[in-house]
Amino acid sequence: MDLDSKIYIAGHRGLVGSAILKNLKIKGYHNFVLRTHAELDLTNAFQVAEFMQSEKPDYVFLAAAKVGGIVANNTYRADFIYENLMIQNNIVHHSYINKVKKLLFLGSTCIYPKECPQPMKEDFLLTDTLEYTNEPYAIAKIAGIKLCESYNLQYGTNYISVMPTNLYGPNDNFDLEKSHVLPALIRKMHLGKALEQKDWTTIRTDLDKLPIHGVNGSSSDAEILAILLKYGISTTSDEKIVVEIWGSGNPMREFLWSEDMADACVFIMENRNFKDTYEPNQKEIRNTHINIGTGKDISIKDLAFLIKEKIGFQGMLQFNSDKPDGTMKKLTDVSKLHQLGWTHTVDLNSGITDIYDWYCSNS
Repeated sequence: MDLDSKIYIAGHRGLVGSAILKNLKIKGYHNFVLRTHAELDLTNAFQVAEFMQSEKPDYVFLAAAKVGGIVANNTYRADFIYENLMIQNNIVHHSYINKVKKLLFLGSTCIYPKECPQPMKEDFLLTDTLEYTNEPYAIAKIAGIKLCESYNLQYGTNYISVMPTNLYGPNDNFDLEKSHVLPALIRKMHLGKALEQKDWTTIRTDLDKLPIHGVNGSSSDAEILAILLKYGISTTSDEKIVVEIWGSGNPMREFLWSEDMADACVFIMENRNFKDTYEPNQKEIRNTHINIGTGKDISIKDLAFLIKEKIGFQGMLQFNSDKPDGTMKKLTDVSKLHQLGWTHTVDLNSGITDIYDWYCSNS
């Protein structure tokens, strides 16, 4: 990529896209094509066709997606598979039609089987059954990988797929119904700490910024306490604050700072091509996607206590084992990424401090 190249970032306001945009700006890129969801519906093939024909970007980062945690994935199954398939199909196909030089498609490590051997190598894709709660989303992302591979093999395009592990960072989703585990824990303990300190100003400020089912900072104390209770933030009879966490706390998860992920994506777009993602003279070209992660994991229980310490929440954590755990272990094998020349820089300990500081400054 040249600094003057026209770059389209699909999903530039989200956790992933905003981090990529920030990274590119820091490196001197400046010719961006950006559209909000209100300006361009990526599930609408006619709108995407018109946009791509009009703008003709040189490079595309496909970071737009419908994403969510275990509750959202299991509840809105049709929405997750339909919307993600439509977004991918439209952007990839019209990138080909309009001769985009290179495209980077971002997926997720939930593409791997539920009982996948650990750490998860790229070659383990499609070797067993997927985890049920996020199966529709995972199938959509697998389709995206195969879409990119197929266009490359048939049409000679240069589309690369990357599969980041669990991400966290600036512009994360802190909606308690739809967020992933790390931002959800941060917000719940932030509100729990405010409740134990009887700091209603902080609670109301938080709810004004991000209301929960219509409950905002102007709602009554009773309404606020009721919605906090619904999402697992409660007060015991002796006025101790309890934060409930779904599952046993035993599952192991890997977490990557979103700005590290963005740096990996830009590095790959600048320095690597589709031909670098598989061995030369390979008879069957498959599993060309690249895992992006740290290669290190932590239990949800240990993560929760680490966040509790960082935030300064003094209450109790209650693990609800009646709720689903999801896959018990999801650790990426990042040897392919390392061989391509990139490694992460931000560890989880400092990353949690940084994301909590960001959340407090933006809530």
